[in-house]
This record gives sequence, structure tokens and C-alpha cells, in this order.
Amino acid sequence: MELYDLVVLGGGPAGYNAAEKAAAAGLKTAVIEKNALGGVCLNEGCVPSKSLLYSAKIFDYANHGEQYGVTVTGAQINQSAVIERKNRVVKTLVGGIGMKMKKLGVTVIAENGEITGRNENGFCLKAGGEEICGKNLLIATGSAPVVPPIPGLREGLETGFVMTNREILDLTEIPAKLVVIGGGVIGLEMASYYNSAGSDVTVVEMLDKIAGPTDAEISEILKKNYEKKGVKFMLGCKVTAVENGAVVYENAKGETLCAPADRVLCSIGRRAVTEGFGLEKLGVLTEKGAVVTDERMKTNVAGVYAAGDVNGKVMLAHTAYREGEVAVNNILGKRDTMRYNAIPSVIYTNPETACVGYTLEQAKEKGFDAGCKTLSMRYSGRYVAENEGGDGIVKLVYDKKYSRVLGVHMISNYASEIIYGAALMIETEIDIDSLKELVFPHPSVCEVIREALFEV
Repeated sequence: MELYDLVVLGGGPAGYNAAEKAAAAGLKTAVIEKNALGGVCLNEGCVPSKSLLYSAKIFDYANHGEQYGVTVTGAQINQSAVIERKNRVVKTLVGGIGMKMKKLGVTVIAENGEITGRNENGFCLKAGGEEICGKNLLIATGSAPVVPPIPGLREGLETGFVMTNREILDLTEIPAKLVVIGGGVIGLEMASYYNSAGSDVTVVEMLDKIAGPTDAEISEILKKNYEKKGVKFMLGCKVTAVENGAVVYENAKGETLCAPADRVLCSIGRRAVTEGFGLEKLGVLTEKGAVVTDERMKTNVAGVYAAGDVNGKVMLAHTAYREGEVAVNNILGKRDTMRYNAIPSVIYTNPETACVGYTLEQAKEKGFDAGCKTLSMRYSGRYVAENEGGDGIVKLVYDKKYSRVLGVHMISNYASEIIYGAALMIETEIDIDSLKELVFPHPSVCEVIREALFEV
């Protein structure tokens, strides 16, 4: 039986990044991953969806270039070519992770991993026909799509009529009618892409707004932008059945309605994967289906850590990266803690939305004496130059007592690339007067944050 300093169960963002950091620090490390390195994010989520969305953005620009003095005729989306490019992007990045693992000396075991127990050396696992042992164990098994008990949903998944994020990213034909169940990030990004590609898209959402916890005003602006492009939203509606060729739902008035569909995307949410690999054999505590961890990513079992979606805290790849690093630092004896108050969140459609920190409502609920300044993105000259008729905004939430930034929420091009600066403002707790001394590049879209600071 091979003995390692650290065994990582799962090769997604939390797992592979933690393995790289551990190996670079001198720990003998193994990663067990039954599928491809990179996990859902790289193979079935973040990266492939961004590849599709970029193709859609180019297509949209081609079709609407006349606003900017550019006329294009005959622009088309070649869906097969889009998918082929997506696959090349994924293959390149997965290969890059494998090369780095090899360079650092990480053992990668491409098998199903199962915890078999523990002995005097540590935690025992079986992967294929191989048995290994780790002094420390990092659980990074990720998440899977939620499939609620809606009549006909599972049957639809079996026939292919219903898809999850995995299957929809491999469609080589554009469905004439696509119904999306769920108006969260995954649902909106795929609704946006397939709308641009030519599908008649309907989104059915149980809440009275899209984009989940996104600031309500920004959520409404985003919805109006989608609606201008032809996406239809059925809000406050509960799906009651999936039939061959249709999704049946009930609206707020109690009326039963039907949305015709050639294909259906189920994007209701994700659940932590905590079953099927022997976690119970170690007595690791779970709550509501997720592994319970403290701020150092420790579980209730000494030597066992959990990072990424499996702990159910913030199911985002960049959160997983940091959680894995916190776990490794504590294994190395470096006290490190995970903080969740400045985790950015992005919807990568056109326009993009990005947010970090609290909304005004959340800040007040937390007991802050909070204020909010809202500015049109048209305060930025570059935004005006690049967004004909743009209706983007930025909202800066701040603590009146200590004059610190508590949250930034925006809808604009480049929002995903700008939001890290706002995260840094929150994380470092620099006072607003000091932030006003920062020199922003001009002309730039990010300058609008500077303008918002001067409104406080």
C-alpha cells in the first residue's frame, strides 16, 4: 500500500489546485479523479459555457454592427464548429493541468475512489485495483445537478429530451424551441447562448425574479435586456410536469399552462456529492447533504478536510480554489482561514453582471448602518463609446460609520474583469477617502467605480 502525505479525492478546481499547492510545498500527493482533471468547471461548466458565449457575442456583434457603422451580411452560427472549438479549448486546458501535475510529481489515479477505512498510517482508499493511504485526506468530490421529483423529468433525462448542463454543452444542433427550467446563472447563460443561436427560448422560474441573489434592480435590467432579444420569462411559476414536447407549469394565479419544447434544460441548482465513495466509514459529519467544515476547511474528523462544492458553502470554482489552498496551508501548519465576505459572482452573458459583497438589504440585515450610491454606467466615456443605448448601472454599498465599501454590483461589459478590484476594496477594508486617491486608467469602464466613490 502506497503512503502519501495527502490524498485528494476529486480533481476539480478545489482538488487539483490543492494538489498542486501541496506538491509544490513538498508533500507527497495523490489525486483520485474518475473523470477528467478540471472537474465540472473545466469540462462541463465554467470554461465550455464561456467558449459558447464568446461565439454568441461575436455573432451578436456581427448582426448588430450597423449601430457602430459596421455592416455584415450573411453571418451564421455553425453549431458543430462552435462545439468543436469548445472541445479544443477544454482539451488544451485539461492537458495543461495534467502536465503541471506531472511536473510537480503529483500521482494522478484515473479511477473511482472509495474510502475503505483508516489505520495507523492514516486514511485508506481503493482506486481501481490500487490501495493507497494518506496521512491527510481532502474531500473535493464536487456537486451534481439537482433533479427534483417532477413527473416526467427523469424519463426525459433518459430519452435525451431533458438535459443538464453537461448535455446542453454538447448539442450540435440548435433546438427550435428550448425551455429552461430555472432562472439562475446556468439557466440564464444557456438561455442567452441559444437565443443568440436562433432558438425560441422560454425560462420558467419559481421566484419572482431571475438571477437568484443578484441585486433586484440589476436583475430587472438584465431581464429586460434578454427580453429585447426575444427570451420569454415565466416568473413565479412552478413546473408540475414534463411531457413529450412540452413543459407544464402553474402560474401565480393557479392557472396551468404549457410551454412547447423541442428540448428542455433542467438547471434548478446543484447538490453536494457526498454519497457513493465511503465517506460514512470515517464518520464525517454532513448537514443538509453537504460536508460540514470550519473556517480552516477541517471536518469533524482530524486529518480530513473538505473544499469546493462538497461543503455546500459557495458553489463557485474560485471559492473552491481558495478553500483548497486554505486546507493545504493548515495541513502544512500555516494557520489560514477562509472568508466568504468578498467572493465575486458573475453572469457572463452580454451584458455581464458582476457583484461582490452585500446588497443594501443584506448589509442592513447584518446590522450595518449602510448606504448605497447608484450610478449609470454612462458616467464612463468608454462605456458610452462601446454600448449604443446601454442601460448598465453600478451600485456601491458602503458602511456609513466606518466609511468602507461593503458591496459593489454592476451590469456592464467587462464587469467580470472589473469586479476583483471591488473585492480587494472589501477584503482590505480600506477607507473610502483613501480609495479616492487611487488613479484609475482613462478612458475605462472601471472608472465608474471611482465616480461612485466620490458620491459617498
